[in-house]
Amino acid sequence: MPDNDARQCDLDSLRRWPDVEAPNLFAVDASDRLILDEAAEAVSAAAPGTVVVINDHYGALAIGAAANLGATGVRVFQDGLVGEAALAANARGVTTELTSLPLGEALLSGATVVLLQVPRSLAELAEIAGEVARWADPSVVVFAGGRIKHLSLTMNSVLTKHFGRLDVSLARQKSRVLIAREPLAAESEFPVREYNQELGLWVCAHGAVFAGAKLDLGTRLLLSVLDGALPDAARVPGTVAIDLGCGTGILAASLARSRPGISVIATDQSAAAVASSLATMEANGLGDRVSVVRDDGLKSQPDSSADLIVLNPPFHVGATVHTGLADRLFRDAARVLRPGGELWTVYNSHLAYRPTLQSVIGSTREVVRNNKFTVTSSRRRVPPTAGEVNLSPVASSLER
Repeated sequence: MPDNDARQCDLDSLRRWPDVEAPNLFAVDASDRLILDEAAEAVSAAAPGTVVVINDHYGALAIGAAANLGATGVRVFQDGLVGEAALAANARGVTTELTSLPLGEALLSGATVVLLQVPRSLAELAEIAGEVARWADPSVVVFAGGRIKHLSLTMNSVLTKHFGRLDVSLARQKSRVLIAREPLAAESEFPVREYNQELGLWVCAHGAVFAGAKLDLGTRLLLSVLDGALPDAARVPGTVAIDLGCGTGILAASLARSRPGISVIATDQSAAAVASSLATMEANGLGDRVSVVRDDGLKSQPDSSADLIVLNPPFHVGATVHTGLADRLFRDAARVLRPGGELWTVYNSHLAYRPTLQSVIGSTREVVRNNKFTVTSSRRRVPPTAGEVNLSPVASSLER
């Protein structure tokens, strides 16, 4: 086993922090352990710098490979920024053999062993498999595992499009590993680019982005009423709007195009979403109008700095239905909105977020509802005293 500065790690000690933590949410699962066991011999024999980990949830695969199997110079790609932060926190004091890199040549060049948590999205799997086949060493072996309930035969077809040989492990604890060899390199098909006639916009999407290059139903409903969001903002200099959890950037692009006088920020923790939004802005000539930021919520945005925030929040944390992430985004919005600013949110109606929005942001009204989604508008509370100096440009103009 290669000599490095790592020490053995009990994977059960890993945490999800700074992601949502709850008794029914775990940092490591049976598929992590099965991937590590199936790949143990290959990882231990790998030359320095030739082990790559992709889609590691909170660091179990990367830390397991380095600390417990002796891999050195492990390169890691995680789409979510919160996953990167969790990996860094979990690795502290355990191993220094891990480097986070974007999906592409720098991550995969010369790789001989790839450990992969299989994503649920076929498009995401296709992009990852294509990048591995394109850049890794011809001898590369991919150990792609997951919970059986999230695997499908179609995933086998995606992998065999990019690899000449595919083997399947025995099942263990409701998990399985797909082992791919003999890469078939081809040009990347991503990002996908489609022209949406309804929006009059080009939409660009990498594989991990929700809904791909399509317009999802929740965003469509929000767009249908978005002209009513701080309507005077289009004529007030200095107005700032944020597309929180921007995905492909459809909301940000629509705001920038319909309100040319405002500053627009698109932010998402997903590397694929940020790359998709950048491509969408470039495709529509909005690259100089919209700032695209990879961020954990609104962590990098100053207090009381935005007039309008639009949000289509997730209601899953991984594969588990959980509102913790949405609640955290609401709190971020409350901090970043200027008093008098508005948060416009679209969500599945059964989630009944309105009381939470009322409590966290301020006065909340239902704007529109259909048989599946609800759009609400929440106005940030205006402090009764000296807070007027922090009023948004829009709120100030309405008072004059």
